[in-house]
Amino acid sequence: MLRQILSKLPRKSSKTDSAESARPESPVTQQISNGSSAGLGKSSNGPKRTSVVFPASVVAGIEPLVPFKDVPNAEKMNLFVSKVSLCCVTFDFGDSSKNTLEKDVKRQTLLELVDFVAAGSMRFSEPAILAMCRMCAVNLFRVFPPNCRSNSSSIGENDENDDPMFDPAWPHLQIVYDLLLRFINSTCLDAKVAKKYIDHSFILRLLDLFDTEDPRERECLKTILHRVYGKFMVHRPFIRKSLSNIFYRFVFETEKHNGIAELLEIFGSIISGFAMPLKEEHKIFLWRVLIPLHKPKSVGVYFQQLSYCVIQFIEKEPRLASMVMKGILKYWPITNSQKEVMFLGELEEILEAISMVEFQKIMVPLFWRIGCCINSFHFQVAERALFLWNNDQIVNLIAHNRLVILPIIFPALEKNAHNHWNQGVLNLTLNIRKMFSDMDEALYLACLDQFKEDEEKQSFLAEQRKEAWQRLEYAASLKPVTGNTAVLVTPLATSIAC
Repeated sequence: MLRQILSKLPRKSSKTDSAESARPESPVTQQISNGSSAGLGKSSNGPKRTSVVFPASVVAGIEPLVPFKDVPNAEKMNLFVSKVSLCCVTFDFGDSSKNTLEKDVKRQTLLELVDFVAAGSMRFSEPAILAMCRMCAVNLFRVFPPNCRSNSSSIGENDENDDPMFDPAWPHLQIVYDLLLRFINSTCLDAKVAKKYIDHSFILRLLDLFDTEDPRERECLKTILHRVYGKFMVHRPFIRKSLSNIFYRFVFETEKHNGIAELLEIFGSIISGFAMPLKEEHKIFLWRVLIPLHKPKSVGVYFQQLSYCVIQFIEKEPRLASMVMKGILKYWPITNSQKEVMFLGELEEILEAISMVEFQKIMVPLFWRIGCCINSFHFQVAERALFLWNNDQIVNLIAHNRLVILPIIFPALEKNAHNHWNQGVLNLTLNIRKMFSDMDEALYLACLDQFKEDEEKQSFLAEQRKEAWQRLEYAASLKPVTGNTAVLVTPLATSIAC
């Protein structure tokens, strides 16, 4: 029965394997094909057998469909290599009616491999590591069609066409990912040997997969990359650099990538492990990568993860708070109200962790921007800005620096109290005005007098401009322009207008 099943499996896979071994960009594939003839085809109890499923160079000399329990311990690693090599055959999962028997054989073999790796019964040999890396590369590493990549959309867009696309091969891919994760986590895997095959090329191809439309695949990739970062310390600088390059390309070139949220989540856990004091490399990442990530229109997709990373940096080194504030103010949205609401929420988190010294460095431009938000006609923006005064830590910072902050924020409060259309915003404004009055009545009255004086000046200047325009209109009415007559604007008219 088993031999009948094997005889039905496609023979053309050998061409696929030979084509892959010819590709120069994958060191793992080259090393596997070179090493397989030296180590993968050895067997202690019989001659090498040739399989119709995969090339003779990668056959371990043992029937791949034999259960692990039916072979002695000395042959189990050879059987593992044989089963892994069998799983290098790929199928078209877009058509469920094709190769159903072969797909089922491969699925059962993968599940058996998962159980064997999870058991952790014996240490993985180098040929086994080679075969495992090759199998994962053949099954997982692929180029996504351009029409399957989602374009980044603005926050608030609720387009039904932006629903994620689910890979029809996912039930198969999930088992491969589970096998790879258990393999990396296994205590039977020697990291010193495996790092030669889970190398820079392998990691780059793994990172490319984060652009998949399928959120289930991105979730698996996130866990696997995190385990790779934890196990292979020699690759950590390269992983951080590669992540930075993905973020650079996203911010400054394409603004299109499906896995930014997952990559930031990985980096959030990496930041939490940074030693103190922070290296200059990490501070550069904060300024050149995390801060510019506030710019894209699609920031809402990954804002929670981005904000977490930023707060992690500030908790590690509080002196970075003023620098982060300057960066956020630099990329402050002008016409996107939903982004403003999110930015105000992030500012509140930073203000909860900021020191007094760092706060004083940034308070003038910060509260000028908050004043603009208070006067916003979008009630959610104005309301979110006023909610900052519900935070005791922020109120304490404001109280200690009220001589500087109140004159900046007072005009915005007064304009809201007289003109804002939303009753909720109006009530919050009146409460904050009363809070400032109770905090320092003399300063409040001085600011009120200054505001009234400034309003009078503005009214006087507005009246002067109105009168100047009336005079110009009257002068123009006396000499109406006809035909193509040129109009000369005299210095006197210009001075009157000004």
